[in-house]
Amino acid sequence: MRHVSLMSATGLAAALLASPLAGEATLQKLSGSQIRAKLAGFEFTDEIHFREFYERSGRLTSTSMGRKRTGKWHVEKDQFCVEFDKEPPTKCYEVWASGKKVELRGDGVLPLQGVVELPGRK
Repeated sequence: MRHVSLMSATGLAAALLASPLAGEATLQKLSGSQIRAKLAGFEFTDEIHFREFYERSGRLTSTSMGRKRTGKWHVEKDQFCVEFDKEPPTKCYEVWASGKKVELRGDGVLPLQGVVELPGRK
């Protein structure tokens, strides 16, 4: 009998770990003040392809696939807006986050997923 209970518990644990939701925190949509607190002074990166630094002054520095760009960022109507120099127009995104994990969600585009971290951490 004890063997059957152990097998059931092991099976349940394996099913939970295999679940797509296991270990994933639920992302929450951020308000304007939460967006500033989450991104200002931090880097947003997928840790492989891109790294963007959002200075507290509103300046933006980006490195993506070896290409460096600069621009500016601001928060407007609970959206995070960026405009790269020589690449208008401004693009705005909803920001969804849980812990260090962040998604930038815009109309008609796939979410940009990554993490936020202190500048210079690789």
